[in-house]
Amino acid sequence: TKSTLPLPDKYHGLTDISKRYRQRHLDLIVNPSVRDTFFKRAKITSTLRRQLDELGFLEIETPVLHTQSGGAEAKPFETYHNTMDMDLTLRIATELHLKRLIIGGFPRVYELGRIFRNEGISTRHNPEFTSVEVYQAYADYEDMMELTEKLVCGMAESISDSLVMPYGEHTISLERPWKRITMHDAVREYIPDFDFESLDPSDPSSVTEARNAAKNAGVPNVDSLPTVGEILNACFEELCEPNLIQPTFVIDYPVEVSPLAKPHRSKPGLVERFELFGTGRELANSFSELTDPVDQRVRFEAQAAKKAAGDEEACDVDEDFLVALEQGMPPTGGLGIGIDRIIMLLTNSPSIRDVIAFPLLRADSS
Repeated sequence: TKSTLPLPDKYHGLTDISKRYRQRHLDLIVNPSVRDTFFKRAKITSTLRRQLDELGFLEIETPVLHTQSGGAEAKPFETYHNTMDMDLTLRIATELHLKRLIIGGFPRVYELGRIFRNEGISTRHNPEFTSVEVYQAYADYEDMMELTEKLVCGMAESISDSLVMPYGEHTISLERPWKRITMHDAVREYIPDFDFESLDPSDPSSVTEARNAAKNAGVPNVDSLPTVGEILNACFEELCEPNLIQPTFVIDYPVEVSPLAKPHRSKPGLVERFELFGTGRELANSFSELTDPVDQRVRFEAQAAKKAAGDEEACDVDEDFLVALEQGMPPTGGLGIGIDRIIMLLTNSPSIRDVIAFPLLRADSS
């Protein structure tokens, strides 16, 4: 067919970052490395599906349109269905529907798909992104750690002969096993003279002590946090997370920041949860799923109270999920992996926009 526009100059190429994202077709034509990134992305996602299928997991698609947000703490996009006269939101997670499938008798399920969150844009955040959520009956977060290592290493081996790779100025090793550390121990490395673990969460003075320790360590915006667990989490995010370069499982989170996780079997006030970090950012999130409908209702209601008080990221009380949970849910391990961030790591891409073919951009004023 006829070409009416010239390609960019061969010598200088296409270097304008904004133009590369806005006119991705040109970016693909003139930059072979960009084509290679998206070739690798396709290989990575197909490998992930194949691994899960071979392990006996069944992929089942769940709704994108929800009557209320749930399954994560995030501000949803809102929309409206004309014919049904219903306010709806785009899904912020696939979790609750997939767990209902576990209750319905499927022992291993997953979904790889798009998630939508009405949040800011950065080098690691895009309002729509790809995630995989995996649920396995009669498993816990220890099993999910093993599964995470297996899946990520399998994705890496699908595009490389080595589990050691560059990322920016760092060399990342995916050789197993990966480091495991509790959130309390991680924070203790940066606030060695204060022990959050020794505090009594039910004592109001403990919140004041925790808040003062966080302020002394330079952690901002802790005055509005009402519990020791939330303050501990803020300390972790501010002091520890940016420095977790090698793959690290951070385990045993406060219950206050984990509304869907099972209470820890031996540590009161904590839950059986881990997040995987690497290159200074979260890559995956997992927990032993909460199966007690009474406890789950209490936590949903606490989230709803936060939402009523103005927290736009808090979730609602999902009665449909609670009814399903009341039928009885087997012990279950759940896992969510941010696919875009994994691809960033495996392709040495500094921005999430480099691994999404058509990222959301502001309107071009020109």
